[in-house]
Amino acid sequence: MTQPPEADASTVNGATAEDADWQIFRGDGRKRSVTIPEAPPWRRFADADGTAARRDTPPHYVIGRAETDVINAAIHLRRPLLVTGHPGTGKSSLAAAIAHELDLGPVLHWPVNSRSTLQEALYRYDAVGRLQESNIHRSADGPRPGIGSFLRLGPVGTALVPSARPRVLLVDELDKGDVDLPNDLLTVFEEGAFEIPELSRLPEEQADIEVLTADPHQRARVTRGLVRCTQFPLVVITSNGERDFPPAFRRRCLPLHLADPDETRLRQIVEGHLGAEALAEAGDLVQAFLAQRALGELATDQLLNAVFLRHGGARLDADGLLKTVLHRLNADG
Repeated sequence: MTQPPEADASTVNGATAEDADWQIFRGDGRKRSVTIPEAPPWRRFADADGTAARRDTPPHYVIGRAETDVINAAIHLRRPLLVTGHPGTGKSSLAAAIAHELDLGPVLHWPVNSRSTLQEALYRYDAVGRLQESNIHRSADGPRPGIGSFLRLGPVGTALVPSARPRVLLVDELDKGDVDLPNDLLTVFEEGAFEIPELSRLPEEQADIEVLTADPHQRARVTRGLVRCTQFPLVVITSNGERDFPPAFRRRCLPLHLADPDETRLRQIVEGHLGAEALAEAGDLVQAFLAQRALGELATDQLLNAVFLRHGGARLDADGLLKTVLHRLNADG
């Protein structure tokens, strides 16, 4: 097969020397060893040693005084925050911002979908695993693993473990769950406690059992099968408005609506995530984003994607970048 002629070193498959950092994939079929660029801050999940790199140290969260007043009221009243707003307005990342600023440890995250149940958010008991383990140890010497090794608290259950300081619990997109889920959750929040029947039925000599938690490699002591908080967690419940919640549930939550950020706040968000240098390059992108958002729903992180590409060397104008990363969130297809 005839090999294609060598292209000019300065223009390979349409890419110039200036595009070297941006044009990682060139579509010319030639194998090459390249350095993969650093990911955006919001797409970094772990450092080289495996420790969390993204949610534990979030960038500066841009929020107004009116919103912080609602958050502080929820903290003082020990009431859940019910956070609404368009996608990309920072509903979910609010929980990380609170946990980071108040030094309350990693966020306990419960992503809700149509199959979610309160049971799984409280705890899971691996009865099959315990039976299999018992069969394995039946003819072997040594102690058998206790029931606590087969019972793990979920994010809601872990948030209610007694502690000196409250945890931050994110119940994400509760409106996607079953219609009865808000009232089920409300019952637990009002009691600040729940029972684990598999433990409460144990004999008195097994009153205290250590169980696994939603925190990696961490255990909690449960007495007589009852988990009751000493500090009610800081609960952030997000909703995209897919359906309404029961009045009793809404009455016990503090509503917080996050509006689409204006130009000033957009610029603060860009600088907080990507720095002043990236912001200085993004003036036309911010204006183009605002113009397109006026025509239909867009998310702030779409603007951040465009600014990140521009700052990383993408040789595209504002329209080209926005066409690459923007799409209507309320359009079909």
